[in-house]
Amino acid sequence: MKHLLSIADLSREEAISVLDTAMHMAKASDTPMKKLPTLRGRTIVNLFAEDSTRTRISFEAAAKRLSADVINFSAKGSSVSKGESLKDTAQTLQAMGADAVIIRHGASGAPARLADCQWMSGAVINAGDGTHEHPSQALLDAFTIRKHLGQGREDLQGIRIAIVGDVLHSRVARSNVLLLTKLGAHVTLVAPPTLLPVGVESWPVSVAYDFDAVLESVDVVMMLRVQLERMSELFFPNAREYSRYFGLNSARLKKLHPGAIVMHPGPMNRGLEITAESADSARSVIIEQVTNGVSVRMAILYLLLAGDTSIEAGA
Repeated sequence: MKHLLSIADLSREEAISVLDTAMHMAKASDTPMKKLPTLRGRTIVNLFAEDSTRTRISFEAAAKRLSADVINFSAKGSSVSKGESLKDTAQTLQAMGADAVIIRHGASGAPARLADCQWMSGAVINAGDGTHEHPSQALLDAFTIRKHLGQGREDLQGIRIAIVGDVLHSRVARSNVLLLTKLGAHVTLVAPPTLLPVGVESWPVSVAYDFDAVLESVDVVMMLRVQLERMSELFFPNAREYSRYFGLNSARLKKLHPGAIVMHPGPMNRGLEITAESADSARSVIIEQVTNGVSVRMAILYLLLAGDTSIEAGA
């Protein structure tokens, strides 16, 4: 694997390898010596043309735990915001000696464009592009699900997952559908018809419009942020109406079976797609997702840049 642009580019075996490697990374991070020397001397650039504190900091923490040098390249106030092309930016990064570029961009396909060009030779990692994909988020979600419900299995065979909310604008949903079904999970999308993408009937999922009807049968409820900033028209009557039919609240939480977990990729609109009680409940693994994100992103960087170098602590 030279780049991580889309979950579609990963085979089932490669996806499992990332999850297994992340497990080793998590164990290494639990030791007194949290840093590994694996990527010492490597330069990793966070190129974020869209704001995302959570993902940027997670990748930065992952790179630093592997002893890499990190350059944060924010679009705001930079030459990107002044109209510099992706090509010129890439050539600048190449001149800096970047071994990997982690890119978040508002245009779908920007990471692929960067990877396919001759402008730079380093690895490219997609940290979210437009409404296309967010592969590292899907991998950390799968890691979290396997940790809680995998029962020692290497995949997610038979686990039932409901992805609820603004599927239309969600790159997280797209990456998760590809990965979770690849690993054997059964996925149901729950959303109003206006927030489902065209062609969803060809996706390897079930579709439901009644949230309450699926609650008792699922092992995971993954709530999606309502992306109001991407909505230029009315997709639902009002916030109260949306919460009434598609929000996770205490009453719905009680319908879940005892071992079911609640997830959210963040940031959350508390009171819209999820209540504070649900987000902070004992079933919630939302904070753990953030912790797991660092281990999974360490695994991604390790597999892209270090090959078969030992990942044992102190190696």
